[in-house]
Amino acid sequence: MLDYEKLIRDVYDWPKPGIDFKDITTVINNPDALCQSVKDLADHFRGQGITKVMGAEARGFIFGAPVAIELGAGFIPCRKPGKLPWKTYSESYELEYGTDSLEIHMDSATPDDKILLVDDLIATGGTAVAEARLAMKTGASVAGMGFLLSLDYLNPMRKVRQELGDIDVFSLVHVTEGSEE
Repeated sequence: MLDYEKLIRDVYDWPKPGIDFKDITTVINNPDALCQSVKDLADHFRGQGITKVMGAEARGFIFGAPVAIELGAGFIPCRKPGKLPWKTYSESYELEYGTDSLEIHMDSATPDDKILLVDDLIATGGTAVAEARLAMKTGASVAGMGFLLSLDYLNPMRKVRQELGDIDVFSLVHVTEGSEE
């Protein structure tokens, strides 16, 4: 497995003073690292009967769609409100300064589907939990969650476990200290 942590660039004081931003563009613009990260994420969940992969816009699309291809699964785009042309399920979640929402098409999955949620990173767990709730609204089961990066110092697993119980959450990189709020 590649040392992804060495490839991720720290950008200090961005987007505001006191924040140490983890820039993953250094992974996705490296063809070998991008290909290997997709394979490593898929390999963790391979053989688990995943039928659909869900990714939230926009960076969840970068990793989610190729992971779906690797697993021979369909892809469910999880979008901001008003971006999907068909009937949708919507789920709101808390942000640092307010709330946001995500939507999926109502017919994007069925109770027979096993969905893997894939995104670039998990921070507080709010987006991941909202995606899982959307998947469950279709009647499908959530098989797990895969991320390039987990900001462990923000304790995302507390929210995930509290809201969803015991679920397989896998990250290629674990950041144990930082200053993001």
